[in-house]
Amino acid sequence: MTIRSGPGDGRLDPSLTVIMSERRQLINLAYRLLGSLAEAEDVAQETYARWYAMSPRQRNAIDSPGGWLTTVASRICLDLLGSARARRESYVGEWIPEPLPDRTEWINGRSGGTTVDPAERVTLDESINMAFLVVLESMTPAERVAFILHDVFGYSFTEVAEIVGRTPAACRQLASSARRRIRATPASATPSAQQAGIVRDFKQAWEAKDIHALIGLLDPDATAIADGGGLVSAELRPIEGGEQIARAFVDLAGRAPNLTMLERSVNGQPGLVAQLDGVTVAVIAFDVADDRIKHVWAVRNPDKLRPWTG
Repeated sequence: MTIRSGPGDGRLDPSLTVIMSERRQLINLAYRLLGSLAEAEDVAQETYARWYAMSPRQRNAIDSPGGWLTTVASRICLDLLGSARARRESYVGEWIPEPLPDRTEWINGRSGGTTVDPAERVTLDESINMAFLVVLESMTPAERVAFILHDVFGYSFTEVAEIVGRTPAACRQLASSARRRIRATPASATPSAQQAGIVRDFKQAWEAKDIHALIGLLDPDATAIADGGGLVSAELRPIEGGEQIARAFVDLAGRAPNLTMLERSVNGQPGLVAQLDGVTVAVIAFDVADDRIKHVWAVRNPDKLRPWTG
């Protein structure tokens, strides 16, 4: 897309490079706020539409275009989060955040900014794993925005307050409440290489229809959730218990003998991609703790598999 400085003058907008360099930051932020890459891209597009809807004089009066873009994108996300709950009440089956393939991240963090207590920070890598995103879904829109902006992207509570329209003290309380939710669901301390080995063992046991091996890999209290969105077949309710999950996967292997399983990074952690005749039909994320799989998230909704095609 080429944006020019004025009608008919043929000159490129000199601020275009600076403005467009913020796009990755906006998508990274919006994805964490919404749990959907497609919606995050829409938010970035809407943010730019609002930027270029202003006159050149209005744009030139903005001291920090990047800050303006982040503020607008965050407010759009806040509005979307408010309506998302109503949309998900009518969603067919369980809703799972849209899974990300490897190398979707482009930034290492916010440059500059204020110093934040490391104990109150979440790294960008941690903030995209599926377990983390699922916990974010339990937060109120305001909690989620305050927490992500402060704890993940390092914005001060004064800056967060300007974005969400609350006092800095109120934003501090929102982030604190969100942090308690995160701490109530401890992150896996299992090294990535060990997780990969467990996921590989799961894949091999699944392919072999070895129900006893699968049960041995799953925590007895494990939970499996599938997301078909009403567009493809999927369990409408969570499957509870390691043995029940193992039986469900063995049954699936029997009904889909031509399924090809690939080991892939899903939201920065070891996962599996299921393909049928070269087409991705499911992306599976895992939460591993104490050498056992505690959660399985299988995304089958084709609308959420767009980044995995091609």
